[in-house]
Amino acid sequence: MQGIDLHTHSNISDGALSPEALVEKAAHLGVHTLALTDHDSMDGVQRAIDASTEHDIKIITGVEISSQWSRPSTNKKYGVHIVALNMQHVECLEVVLCTQKRVRAERAQLICEKLEKVLKHDFYSEVLSRVDGQADHITRNHIAQALLENRVVNRLQQAFDRFLKEGKPAYVGLNWIDLAQTIQTIHEAKGIAILAHPTRYGLSATNIRYLMALFHQLGGDAVELPPRTETASTRQMIDRLITQYGFDVSIGSDFHGDHMPWAKLGQTPVLKDGQVGVWERFN
Repeated sequence: MQGIDLHTHSNISDGALSPEALVEKAAHLGVHTLALTDHDSMDGVQRAIDASTEHDIKIITGVEISSQWSRPSTNKKYGVHIVALNMQHVECLEVVLCTQKRVRAERAQLICEKLEKVLKHDFYSEVLSRVDGQADHITRNHIAQALLENRVVNRLQQAFDRFLKEGKPAYVGLNWIDLAQTIQTIHEAKGIAILAHPTRYGLSATNIRYLMALFHQLGGDAVELPPRTETASTRQMIDRLITQYGFDVSIGSDFHGDHMPWAKLGQTPVLKDGQVGVWERFN
């Protein structure tokens, strides 16, 4: 729906803009309802709320929580992102987010140590300077940016393909909060649990269907619609599963900055007939 963007990032995590600049840009583009959903951090939300007083825009409390799940038939763990929105008791999330920040900081350092062994270069100090010395703000995107600027790779995706993805020299496995606990904690905070971008985890169609069934079983509330760049068949699959499990839907650009032109702020998917927007639940 035009004017609603419920998945965005600032430089508190791996976005390019400050929370204040993000709000200003969103308002300029005609967004009237915005959620700042930084990775495992709500440090920028109050700044966004404060900035919104100068614009005709409503800020929804939000965070994108890194989580994991598995199938009983295999020991393999899969990463998944759950967007939490409209929390009424944010303090319920504080313990979880503190743990997530520690895990993120430790993972970033381990990745950089592996890179240093392979490339004989200290990337950690460079990456740390990008986040003003706050190690828990480091994401793999920051590390990819450092590889790009040092001309180790020619583009960001190449950093993941050569070094950062599973099976590559600097990959560090996931150790995030379990999906069931993630959903439970969001509900304890009186928030809404949303499965973010379900088609972007490199899963087979079978595993996507399993994930959405599991998300429903565990009490998940809504599913984020695929971006407009996805194929019609992909959108149709997600629409069918949304109908099957009675999920509400959420829409978001997953905006990080103008350096990612395929994810433009305010450009979100259009609902199909019968789909209910999660914003109908907002107080």
